[in-house]
Amino acid sequence: MDKLFGTDGIRGIANIFPMTPEVVVNIGKAATHVFKEKYGKKRPKLVIGRDTRLSGCMIENALTSGILSTGADVFLVGHMPTPAIAHLTKSLNVDAGMVISASHNPAADNGIKIFGGDGYKLPDTIEEEIEKYILKEKVHTEHITGSFIGSTYSVDDARGRYIEFAKASVKGMSLQGLKIVLDCANGAAYHTAPQVFRELGAEVIVLNDKPDGLNINLNCGALHPEVMMGAVKKEKADIGIALDGDADRVIVCDEKGNNVDGDHIIAICAIYLKAKGFLKKNCVVTTIMANKGFDIAMDKKHIRVVKTKVGDRYVIDEMRKKGYVLGGEQSGHIIFSNHTTTGDGIISALQLLGIMQEKGEKLSKLAACMESLPQVLVNVKVKEKRDIDTLEVKKDIRKAEERLGKKGRVLVRYSGTENLCRIMIEGEQKKEIQKMAHEIARCIKNEIGV
Repeated sequence: MDKLFGTDGIRGIANIFPMTPEVVVNIGKAATHVFKEKYGKKRPKLVIGRDTRLSGCMIENALTSGILSTGADVFLVGHMPTPAIAHLTKSLNVDAGMVISASHNPAADNGIKIFGGDGYKLPDTIEEEIEKYILKEKVHTEHITGSFIGSTYSVDDARGRYIEFAKASVKGMSLQGLKIVLDCANGAAYHTAPQVFRELGAEVIVLNDKPDGLNINLNCGALHPEVMMGAVKKEKADIGIALDGDADRVIVCDEKGNNVDGDHIIAICAIYLKAKGFLKKNCVVTTIMANKGFDIAMDKKHIRVVKTKVGDRYVIDEMRKKGYVLGGEQSGHIIFSNHTTTGDGIISALQLLGIMQEKGEKLSKLAACMESLPQVLVNVKVKEKRDIDTLEVKKDIRKAEERLGKKGRVLVRYSGTENLCRIMIEGEQKKEIQKMAHEIARCIKNEIGV
């Protein structure tokens, strides 16, 4: 049996293994059993939130049933961003938080992410323990009867708790005078994000805040920043902010409608924090996907860069081990460890807006601190994830690396959340690297493509 947990929880097409009600009941049972066993909790308490997918109610009911049958209590908060659940685990003083979301994936997908009571995603060892029980269906609940069965509670003030938490990250900063275009991706932050920015005084033009269960991430949000970029130019706004379906990532654009990705946001914030004396150990953490231009920009400012595998959990692990305060991914997962325990699109945007307000500078000027090398990313759907080194395409990868030399790089890897092989190439000539990427993609498709 394949592993259930990927780099960001359990994920798949809703109503197909592993995201079926039957399996999800077992996920609830297994997670509760492990919390009881590992943490000595007699009656664990868990908070559950979800994004706006149609399948969310089905999965929430199944997950809740599994948890209740194992003798734990559930606090339901409805539509809520993933980082809000991380915060609410601490705010509500519960033992774990569970998010029903497939993040940036299409509406047909869904997933489950789990946070511990400290607001951090569970370590691999605990996920493996939960997985073992799920696959073997070893958790029996016949002895849980009568008053030992769990109860559910609705948390009416959950939204307000998170909104105040987000605003507190900028300590009452005013956004008065700023005009913001905000794309909510028809996702989990459709009701919280506009309120946060408006309560801080900004004029907010909101896009894609009317979820219907099927339109989450559909031609909008962080995956389609061109929608936000066009609106910024039309409305003559100061900044565009695009969240993804569960609002744990953010992509922005400047007042001219130019894209400002996660690498640029991290670079701006790292330079600012260093100038203020707040960049601990003079270091920032990112992943192997970071643009080479990011390294060049940090080197100019004498800021050390530590790189991890792809996945915000690996960035966070490195930050926690070494005490770093800033890290993230090009995709827009950004972690400010003084404020959050996970990527938070709203709080990341607020930190950037705070720098703009304090320095009194346009985002285009701030973003000029880094110049990206041309980068091409091509995805190939695969039927299996065989070791890249054992495939014939390895020869084509080596040829591309030799042609680029020190002026670029080739990175071929599998997605941790989808059956995709990702080909990323950087170099000085866009047309040349596009050709290379598509040649490699064609070879992969021939060997293991769907």
